[in-house]
Amino acid sequence: MVGTANGSRTPVTPRQAFSIVNGSGGAGGGQVDPPGLRSGPGSIAGSDCGGVGGGVGNGFEFTKEDVDALLNMKIRTKDKFNLKEKCELQMEYIKKLRMCVRFFQEFEGDLSLEHEKLIKMFEAAEKKCNELEMLMNAKEEELNSIIAELQTNNTDLQEKFMKEEAEKLAAVETLMTEKDARLSAERSQASLSEDLEKALKEGSSANQKIISLNDMYKRLQEYNTSLQQYNSKLQTELNQTSETLSKVEREKAALMEDLSKLRGYHDSQQDQLASTKASLEETTKLKDALANEVGCLRVDLHQVRDDRDRQLSLVQDLTAEVAQYKECTGKSAAELGTLTSRSIELEATCALQTDTIIRLQDQLATAEKKLEISDLSSVETRTGYEEQKKLNAELQIRLAEAEAKVIDGEVLRKKLHNTIQELKGNIRVFCRVRPLLSDEGAESETKSITFPTTTEALGRGIEVVQHGQPIPFMFDKVFMPQSSQEEVFTEVSQLVQSALDGYKVCIFAYGQTGSGKTHTMMGTPGSYDDKGLIPRSLEQIFEARQKLKEQGWKYEMQVSMLEIYNETIRDLLSSNKSSSTESSGNKQQYAIKHDANGNTHVSDLTIVDVRSSKEVSFLLNRAAQSRSVGRTQMNEQSSRSHFVFTLRISGVNETMEQQVQGILNLIDLAGSERLSKSGSTGDRLRETQAINKSLSSLSDVIFALAKKEEHIPFRNSKLTYLLQPCLGGDSKTLMVVNVSPAPSSVNESLCSLRFAARVNACEISIPRRQTSMRYLEPRLSYG
Repeated sequence: MVGTANGSRTPVTPRQAFSIVNGSGGAGGGQVDPPGLRSGPGSIAGSDCGGVGGGVGNGFEFTKEDVDALLNMKIRTKDKFNLKEKCELQMEYIKKLRMCVRFFQEFEGDLSLEHEKLIKMFEAAEKKCNELEMLMNAKEEELNSIIAELQTNNTDLQEKFMKEEAEKLAAVETLMTEKDARLSAERSQASLSEDLEKALKEGSSANQKIISLNDMYKRLQEYNTSLQQYNSKLQTELNQTSETLSKVEREKAALMEDLSKLRGYHDSQQDQLASTKASLEETTKLKDALANEVGCLRVDLHQVRDDRDRQLSLVQDLTAEVAQYKECTGKSAAELGTLTSRSIELEATCALQTDTIIRLQDQLATAEKKLEISDLSSVETRTGYEEQKKLNAELQIRLAEAEAKVIDGEVLRKKLHNTIQELKGNIRVFCRVRPLLSDEGAESETKSITFPTTTEALGRGIEVVQHGQPIPFMFDKVFMPQSSQEEVFTEVSQLVQSALDGYKVCIFAYGQTGSGKTHTMMGTPGSYDDKGLIPRSLEQIFEARQKLKEQGWKYEMQVSMLEIYNETIRDLLSSNKSSSTESSGNKQQYAIKHDANGNTHVSDLTIVDVRSSKEVSFLLNRAAQSRSVGRTQMNEQSSRSHFVFTLRISGVNETMEQQVQGILNLIDLAGSERLSKSGSTGDRLRETQAINKSLSSLSDVIFALAKKEEHIPFRNSKLTYLLQPCLGGDSKTLMVVNVSPAPSSVNESLCSLRFAARVNACEISIPRRQTSMRYLEPRLSYG
């Protein structure tokens, strides 16, 4: 599908030409050119941003054989140790794959659009308008509530500011009183040095109090200014939302007008069809009536002919008798006249009957002509009906072909999508830096973390400044403090799609306490824009589930949540609260097992069937209340355990006779700070030791995988043993390392980034998709 200047889209076929950028290699001069793609003079450079904004031209011709050759092509370099050249060639290859995906996504969109027009064009348009109107109303109500809340907060802050101003004036008056008392004491009691020193001390303390009040007043002014700016920003967003709502209403009106026109056209076609049917019935009736009339006329004609023949025979007999009488006897003239008059009468009667026969023959010819005209009209009507029937059959065939093309396009999309994910690496590392807090030296000129702006390191590089020396790191993606939750999820959403395609996916957050791990995974409760990776992943999965239902896919989802606290597994969804507490004497034991297919099972673990994201949100809130937290020097509410959220996905397509099984693990690890930094004692000391031991075991496993050792120490901790299938080679893994930009956390940030760099250097084998081509029962048992 190709975009035009006025915003319309023109459908294209798989044989249509499209543009691909031919890029050169690195220093070695290597080049990746897939066979079957032929360049032309009219090629257009495509976008390399994951298929967004890619141009489609007529410079290359693309076929199914070209796609197979592109997927099976091997990258060759002149020097196999030149990693830079190899990386550049892989980037060019990924760029061409993205252009290929872009082309088939557009073609798939065209087929889907035609499919919707053939099936539910009217219902879909009206439903979409209603949903957009409801969404705009909900958004407007939410923005109004936020504005009201901000206005209330602004009023409270103004009252607080006035109160602080009054306290400041009172402090100034007290200072002036103390200064007057000090001067009078100097004039009256010059000899008393001890009282003088005491007065000087009181004056210095008052000066310090005034300075602190001035600083507080400045901070309040800055905070008030930021609130006003935020209020103006919300007002601007409200205006934009109102404009969008008006635009949607105009589009709705246009759609309703088009809908009314289409309904009128449909009604006219129905009326025309009804009139045609009525005309056909009348013609049939007229034909039957004319046939009956022709039959009657033929009977009358036969009767008249019989009468004429009888009269002619009678005339002949009489003529013979007259001749006989003239020859044989001499009858009288009277008798002869009588016979003559009788003969004349009979001749007149015969002439009259002859005229009647001629008139009836004319009527018969007219009736036969009308019958022929009626037969022709009937044939034409029947021909139109047959043509309409053929057209309906052709439309049904086109609809079946479109559905088959949609299914084939979805299969090819999965293949290309997972090929791109494998080229990016099956263990990837993202880094996210949270914003500075007000009490962490936000106004300090010296920054402990910087982001290089070179072309190679832009968006992927980060530097930690320690003792004035920058220490660089490179990851697959680096998010700056101003990055939103939506930007982070955009990079993660492709792995979530892989879970629906039947792969094991593991995403976990790592970092010291207070670096933003839980905010990245869970987000801020009650805030739509600050939702974390877990709720956004669930929304994407359930939306995709509804779309795939039209292609014959049926999915079932199962959720489990647990935490690992002091090397002990706790079921966060268990209805028996005593089984999840350490104080219980008869504590529940949960054993971890791995089957031959690489699936992980935890005995006696609560597994819940879910059908919507709202049900999962309720379970998340329930699990968050049961999770172990504690106070340390790093954070007031520090997570003291590893939180593991598991979503098991089972999909069945009866038409394709195929079944897929995917698993999505989302893990919020406990804080990784050292004992000296956390300041833990007693129970908190034992918790910190258990956390550091499990994270150290995770580091050992990653290091052993990177060195491809024969023995991998998965059993050294419950965490690594639970995650064994996610790290051992049959899954796709993503680590989001969270970093604090505070100068006091430089050492902890370096430890986290070094550990993440070791993970980024690890390579695992190609993941396997859990699928089966024979039909199985949709209900599966886990655990």
